[in-house]
Amino acid sequence: MKNKIYTVLLLCLCYFHGFSQVGVGTTTPDASSILHIEATDKGVLIPRLSTAQINSIIDPAMGLMVFNTDINEFQFNNGSMATPDWSKISHSSSVKYSNTDTTSNINNNGAYANIPIFGNLEWNDDTTLYTQAGNTLTINTSGRYRITANIAYIVPTIPGNTDLRVSVEAQIAINGTPTGAIGNTGYVRHNSGHLEASLHITEVFNITAGQTISIQTIRGGNSAPAVFRSAGTSNIYIEKIK
Repeated sequence: MKNKIYTVLLLCLCYFHGFSQVGVGTTTPDASSILHIEATDKGVLIPRLSTAQINSIIDPAMGLMVFNTDINEFQFNNGSMATPDWSKISHSSSVKYSNTDTTSNINNNGAYANIPIFGNLEWNDDTTLYTQAGNTLTINTSGRYRITANIAYIVPTIPGNTDLRVSVEAQIAINGTPTGAIGNTGYVRHNSGHLEASLHITEVFNITAGQTISIQTIRGGNSAPAVFRSAGTSNIYIEKIK
């Protein structure tokens, strides 16, 4: 009797060793897969957790995947077990604003100052991530962010104005401190119809939760006023990339 049991167990072990792949909905799983699922009317539903539940996972494996029900996003651990980094895989969360102000002087004299570029909200993919107030935007989650600013300006004609060469300089400011690349333009001559210019900055920063983002400008030439060219022609785009 014992010999028969041993024989059956040996046959079962050989069977599972020879067929170590699993097929669901198919009897011929692909040779390169450990799990092959086929269906024509159903999908695969992975674990659905809140942010708090995800953060409470103990030693999550690298590559561990979940669906975050708080933000309706797939996430996976792009970090280590000791230091998880729950990255989104469906799409990056971004925010974009454009200007409505066309009268404030952005050719600031003497020191960098915030400009009113947060006029019209184009979109905000995650209102828990980005909070805007006045001329600044607060980042609520630490991470790596791509920031792009496009500024189109004009030097208005002012009777008796002799400041003929204006050049606006801009930087992205983190917590009020100009940081990273500088955008600048050649002189606007304020002569023969040469009244407009534009400047553009794209930077990537590691941002800590609670830090603010703004665009600051300072004069690079004479002190004549410069204003946004028209509503919607200047904007700022911020995207969380990691």
